[in-house]
Amino acid sequence: MAGKANIVRQLASVASSDETLLDSPEFVARLTRVAQLWHYVLIARTLAFFSFAFFPGIPGFLTGSWQGPVMAAGIACDVVLTVLGQVARVKRARSARQLRRAAALGMAMIALGTLASAATMFAATAVPDGRFFFDAFTAVQLGAMLVAASASAIARPAFFAFAGAAAFGGAIGAASWPFALAGILFLALLIVMMREDIRHQRRATRARRQAVTEQQRAMGLLREFERAGRGWFWETDRYGQLVYISPTVAAKLGRPLDELLGRPFTEIIKKRIGNDENEERTLGFSLSSRTPFNELMVRAAVPGEERWWSISGQPIGNALGHFQGFRGSGTDLTEKKRSEREINQLARYDTLTGLANRLHITDLLERALRNHMGQPQPCALLLLDLDRFKAVNDTLGHPVGDQLLQQAAGRLTQIIGDKGQVGRLGGDEFQIVLPQIIQAEKIASIANAIILSLAKPFAIEGEQVRIGSSVGIAVADGAAVSAAALVRNADLALYAAKDAGRGVYRFYADAMHDEANERKAIEDALRDALARGELRLLYQPIVDVSRERITGFEALIRWERDGGGVSPAKFIPIAEESNLIVPIGEWIIRTACATIAKLGSGYRVAVNVSPRQFANDKLPATILSAVSAAGIAPEQLELEITEGVFLDESAENLAMFQRLKRTGVRLALDDFGTGYSALGYLKKAPFDKIKIDQSFVLGAADADSMNAAIISSIVGLATALGMETTAEGVETHDDLALIRRLGCSHVQGYIYGRPMNLDGVLALIGEGGGRVVAQGYQSAREPRRHILRRIEVTSGGYRYDANVRNIASGGALIEGLWNVPPGAALTLDFGGGTRLEATARWSDGNRVGVQFAETIEVEALIGAAGSGAKGRRAA
Repeated sequence: MAGKANIVRQLASVASSDETLLDSPEFVARLTRVAQLWHYVLIARTLAFFSFAFFPGIPGFLTGSWQGPVMAAGIACDVVLTVLGQVARVKRARSARQLRRAAALGMAMIALGTLASAATMFAATAVPDGRFFFDAFTAVQLGAMLVAASASAIARPAFFAFAGAAAFGGAIGAASWPFALAGILFLALLIVMMREDIRHQRRATRARRQAVTEQQRAMGLLREFERAGRGWFWETDRYGQLVYISPTVAAKLGRPLDELLGRPFTEIIKKRIGNDENEERTLGFSLSSRTPFNELMVRAAVPGEERWWSISGQPIGNALGHFQGFRGSGTDLTEKKRSEREINQLARYDTLTGLANRLHITDLLERALRNHMGQPQPCALLLLDLDRFKAVNDTLGHPVGDQLLQQAAGRLTQIIGDKGQVGRLGGDEFQIVLPQIIQAEKIASIANAIILSLAKPFAIEGEQVRIGSSVGIAVADGAAVSAAALVRNADLALYAAKDAGRGVYRFYADAMHDEANERKAIEDALRDALARGELRLLYQPIVDVSRERITGFEALIRWERDGGGVSPAKFIPIAEESNLIVPIGEWIIRTACATIAKLGSGYRVAVNVSPRQFANDKLPATILSAVSAAGIAPEQLELEITEGVFLDESAENLAMFQRLKRTGVRLALDDFGTGYSALGYLKKAPFDKIKIDQSFVLGAADADSMNAAIISSIVGLATALGMETTAEGVETHDDLALIRRLGCSHVQGYIYGRPMNLDGVLALIGEGGGRVVAQGYQSAREPRRHILRRIEVTSGGYRYDANVRNIASGGALIEGLWNVPPGAALTLDFGGGTRLEATARWSDGNRVGVQFAETIEVEALIGAAGSGAKGRRAA
């Protein structure tokens, strides 16, 4: 018969209702144990047999012919059962059929051996003879039966078989009908009881198998739950020492499982300082007070790693309700806490630079302006952006721009240190909060350090990138100022810094707020200017310099409001910022086309197109509509485009150039040389003309000016590319002669006419048929200051009284001196110890023009001469 380990089936398989007793693994296992112990029964029965057979004392024993063989047969059955038991001790796999046969044979041997033993025993002891040996023989036989009963009691069905066989054998051996009747009665009771017990055993077996199966399934699920890392379990004794903990936790703690068992549960929790100790105290209180706790967040005592757990626990007791310890579970919150930290990082910090983002820096500013009691605190706010950053993005690409922002953030952080907090608002805008700092010199020093640091070149991908910065500063000196108001003030200061030429810092002043209000008022009024008819166009002639004939005009916008004019330098930038330039630009194009229709086919009109207009996809359609409505040739309309459009080096930009060219209009590059000047675009963009900015034209005829060389280069470039050139701002004959000599094809400036309305234009081209004559000064003059100042003039040892009528840095106009020869040396005494040496350059009646020996500072001279000088600037 097989061993227990080999005969027990998988507990997961539940017994069916039609399963026999021999199919029960538990019964087979117990019956196997009975067989393994049956050699003791064999010894006892053999002893009884030999006692009856070879010792006298019971007359008539073995006298019957059947008694000896029956007892021998019983002993043979015992031998067979003993052999089966000893064979079962050998661990070897056996099939279910072999096990079933062995079990059936074992039951048969128990029943047959007991039947034979009982029959012979009761036959020998049925009639006591009162002799001494009888009791001894009876005791031996009863002892043998008790040994057999004890062995078969291991398996109740085997015991029932033993009992029934003993009763039936006794009836046979005693040969007494009352004994037989009682034996049969008790045998029937045994059979009924055996059937009931078998049914009960089957039900108990099924229930036990079901319970064990569910327990195994639950244990499997729990182990899988632990292995997957979704949670873990723990248990302590009544002293708080661990009696169980999941192996995964021991692995994370880096300690052997055996080392953790028997140690206090709190040993696996890392102690923290500060307010974070609250949860440890809650845990300790719960363990000591034996109260349940739920989802306490604690930090695990994992060396070299930050790991967080959420633990829950319930006290456990025995059947009598006595406290036995705690049992609970835990989950790993490390990833959740890391995710929360990352979410908080994303919510409060800029992902590119790591600086505080707009939300966080605003919160820090509000906290810097108020203490914990809500009282105002002093604070300074710096707002800055990077100059020329867009050009870096557009030319070198956004990845370089991102690296530039990261390096700029690093420099800002290094400069500010622990004095404040740096934040990035977005794009190239940064905000710096300086709590408790209001001293102007300290703030100015920080702002200057920022400007100087950001002006240094940045090394990015093997290239040096240079930018700059402008800084606006607002200070709250302890008065109640809101964060929004302080940001607005810093923004106004930044606007003033950029308006001052960039690369500087400006403190907020109340006048800036007034200027902002004025800009807002201008913007609001500009929105209705078109509807109210306040905008108009003036036209300045453009002249073919070789023929001195007008070829066209440039349309210049003017705004007349409230009886006065608003300077284009003031309202055009506002129109750009507010995007009003698009509808205004469309009105200019349509008005210019209507003007061309009145001028005739021999003239062109040029209009300026801003970068914002150029980026508008509807621009070509607007032009075609205006040209068609006016009934003019498209080439009579000329679009002047500034170099600002080259900042966007994109396929869309070039596509717009091509779309505009396909409309048939002319394209002119305006203000060439003052902006981005991407020469590569001159061969990609289909320009018809290059306009030379007036900054290169004014004073170009001066001997020490380099402008002539620049103009010559531009003219040569345009000629090589087949483009016309127009020199803007020509005012003197000397400059005009230079322009003509350098080969410039067209001229625009005061020397040929100022901007005029449409009536003036029609009158001008009607009088001379389009021909004009240059009129103006021979050469450029310095700005002169008109004054009336009494001075003394010394010449040839004589002193004269005279008046200064106007003065410049290089000379002056003197009245009151007659017939002064040119070249005469003069000493001018302005009083207060101020004397100037001069030379007469010309003389006309009592008026003399003098040239100073050295260049002077006019304002300083007037101030040093005293308060008697009254003057105004020349118009």
